[in-house]
Amino acid sequence: MNSYLDKFNDTIQNTVFYKLPAHEQVFIRDKSIEFGFTFSQIRQIIDIARDLEMWGEKTIIDIFPSHTQKKVLFARLIKAYEELKNRPNSYKDFKLKNIPTEQKFSFKTEEKDGLGLGLCPVASEKTRCCNLLTLDAVQSCGFDCSYCSIQSFYNQNTITFDSSFATKLKNLNLDKNRTYHIGTGQSSDSLLWGNKEGILDALFEFADTNPNVILEFKTKSDNISYFLQNDVPKNILCTWSLNTPTIIKNEEHLTASLDKRIKSARALADKGVKVGFHFHPIVEYENYLSEYKEIYNRLIKEFKSNEVALVSFGTLTFIKPVIKQLREREFRSKITQMPFVDASGKSSYPHATKVEMFKNAYDSFAAWHRDVFFYLCMEEHEMWKETFGYQYSTNNDFERAMLGAYAKKLGMEFFI
Repeated sequence: MNSYLDKFNDTIQNTVFYKLPAHEQVFIRDKSIEFGFTFSQIRQIIDIARDLEMWGEKTIIDIFPSHTQKKVLFARLIKAYEELKNRPNSYKDFKLKNIPTEQKFSFKTEEKDGLGLGLCPVASEKTRCCNLLTLDAVQSCGFDCSYCSIQSFYNQNTITFDSSFATKLKNLNLDKNRTYHIGTGQSSDSLLWGNKEGILDALFEFADTNPNVILEFKTKSDNISYFLQNDVPKNILCTWSLNTPTIIKNEEHLTASLDKRIKSARALADKGVKVGFHFHPIVEYENYLSEYKEIYNRLIKEFKSNEVALVSFGTLTFIKPVIKQLREREFRSKITQMPFVDASGKSSYPHATKVEMFKNAYDSFAAWHRDVFFYLCMEEHEMWKETFGYQYSTNNDFERAMLGAYAKKLGMEFFI
């Protein structure tokens, strides 16, 4: 027994075992000794216990099967766990835990190497990608969305500004005979920080002096005061990531409400700024299709299609470091309570679920199909045909179609 206990203690190193309640730790240890679970099985049981706690579901003790044969017992445990993952989530009785009620972070300004301009970090030939260029105007985000991958790349509590950002932008030499699409919302929220450290001053000047650049600000905030107080270059797009009140309340912590996001978009559209909307991620849960459809219908009612440049759809995709990070947090979230399948090396929903969510979304915007550019973000090529009825042969074809549509909507010259 001592030798197995030593093995067990070695196995639980670098896991979330010690983040589990004490009585669950004792239960897992005792059952592992009783049945002689393997290294892999112990780690799976620990992850299951942590997931159940994070989801606010029954505990590992509650779902642990009664059986004398290890193989049968473990198979039944996995089956019970998968059943919880495969059914649509319900937030009806979900209770949040350890969720921040205010933004707490520190700011750091330092000179960084390079400008932080490069291809979208999730670009892949395995999925249809628009070849977006991303600009790291700020690193890390003050919001706390449970599904966000930023938390696995940056220190979530420290917001970093580049002291030489404006100078680097001025010295950036771009091909004047090419149309560029650059987004600033990949490493942080584009508008949350306003003009802190002069970032919006620098970006507006950059847009003014580079009329062949389509500069996109993507946000979940309502901080648009700088845009209302200044002339906005015509080659700037402001886009909002939208979600249902259910998801905003339970998974998009500290962000602006749905009403505030839409009202902010309306205010900028009234000023003549072209806007766009990202439904990414669309999350499956009980009655999710009808709740999302309410937002689609609201947008069609409150905006004219000539004010809107784009609408995009996407869903949850996870890489292992993000899932690991979520399990290490002391909070509750149902965001990983979903049936994971492989999606070009990541984990996401099954194909049929994606078709359902994307087709429902696209069909709901039928009134805008002729005048607004629609696309899927980070989805496999075939998904386009099933959602939109057409697909692009290559990423370059997709990029050209997108740039052409945006340039036309913005009144820009388009360079192929």
